[in-house]
Amino acid sequence: MIIITGDLLIKDGHMPQAIQASQKHVAHSRTEPGCISHAVYQDPENALRLFFYEQWADQAAIDAHFALPSSQAFVAEVRALVSAPANLHIFSAEQIK
Repeated sequence: MIIITGDLLIKDGHMPQAIQASQKHVAHSRTEPGCISHAVYQDPENALRLFFYEQWADQAAIDAHFALPSSQAFVAEVRALVSAPANLHIFSAEQIK
């Protein structure tokens, strides 16, 4: 399994638009082959930060996800809403229990 975490710092006043775009992206991602889970959360300690947590079956599923026009459109949309570059971390994970 592959785990992706990421976060976006949203410009003040743009959080409603960012949440709407993020929720649409998450809902679509959950329907994709190889998506185990996909979620977005607003940080309770920083109201301008969105945190993403994703689990994917394998690298092929992630490659297909990032290649989709809908994923590329999401990135383009939120790029205009952020105050700093996105943080993205990709991990290879193995369940041990």
